[in-house]
Amino acid sequence: MSTTLTDARVVTPGGVHEGWLTVEDGRLTHIGRGRAPGAGESLGGRHVVPGFVDIHTHGGAGASFPSGDQEQARRAADFQARHGTTTIMASLVTASIADLSRATAALAELCDDGLLAGVHLEGPYIAPSRRGAHDPGLLRHPSPGELSGLLRAGRGHVRMVTVAPELPGGLETVRAAVSEGVIAALGHSDATYDQAREGIEAGCTVATHLYNALPPLHHRDPGPVAALLEDPRVTVELINDGVHAHPAMLRLAVSAAGASRAVLVTDAMAAAGMGDGTYRLGSMDVDVTGGTATLVDGGAIAGSTLTMDTAFRRAVQDVGLTLEQATEMASHTPARILGIDSFTGSITVGHQADLVVLNDDLTVHRVMRRGAWLPAA
Repeated sequence: MSTTLTDARVVTPGGVHEGWLTVEDGRLTHIGRGRAPGAGESLGGRHVVPGFVDIHTHGGAGASFPSGDQEQARRAADFQARHGTTTIMASLVTASIADLSRATAALAELCDDGLLAGVHLEGPYIAPSRRGAHDPGLLRHPSPGELSGLLRAGRGHVRMVTVAPELPGGLETVRAAVSEGVIAALGHSDATYDQAREGIEAGCTVATHLYNALPPLHHRDPGPVAALLEDPRVTVELINDGVHAHPAMLRLAVSAAGASRAVLVTDAMAAAGMGDGTYRLGSMDVDVTGGTATLVDGGAIAGSTLTMDTAFRRAVQDVGLTLEQATEMASHTPARILGIDSFTGSITVGHQADLVVLNDDLTVHRVMRRGAWLPAA
């Protein structure tokens, strides 16, 4: 089946141009400039960007990936897809090793089906002093042997693990992850600048939600944020919801790292798309008021209620990034991190037809995943 989308402002790796594109059997087969050579479905001059790739999210629509429940995972992925996230990696939070193994094994089956792009273990190998919304009673020192068991449960689908490298066993666990082809992310850490550098040298190539759950920048004690921003091997996650970081700090990160080393993530929890109330994030109770999620006990920020379309829109309208920068950060850079940029993450001939059609105000008009239009959000 062939579909031609006409009268579009297409955001490609080469820039933005007025034109058209053709979808056949779920893939992009033609991308043209100007008027389409034949009839097609008009997009009314709207922007078309590649489907968003979220490498850090815990759920949405009242459903949670950390639950390990496949039906909840399907519901969360479907919700986020209707907001433009056509590729999603499921993030777990700190739990017992037995519960993490169970959840990882269950989600791995959804990776087999192509619903998920992988599993991210955000805990339990994180610093108690920077635990955020993770259960302090379940935190553990990093262990290469223990991690190996979790990777076996995931059958190759665990794609990323967050580690505080300053903890006993931290550097060894980073090296063990990288040796298995797993992305090592530095996060929820109290590392000094030098300890962060050691983590990077050991193999950390991603910063889990930069700024959050890390010591702040200081001119005499730069800490891990400076180490992560200045190293060309590291890509930094940014939660652009107006709560986790001020727009000026996002501009600073993009100025230092560039759109090729910065990714927009949601860190969304089950409350995304829902009203105010009390929800669960792993074993922790979370209160959501005015769209902001905080722990009932202690008040720490507990993930977000963000969706990628909102993160993208804020990047342009509030942070002041260009459409091309926001597209790179929401789609191409995270696809490259996951090693899937050969078939998604940009509007390129031969790629999957993963597309987000945006209105003039950058709200979502329609979403196409693998050549099929999704129901409206």
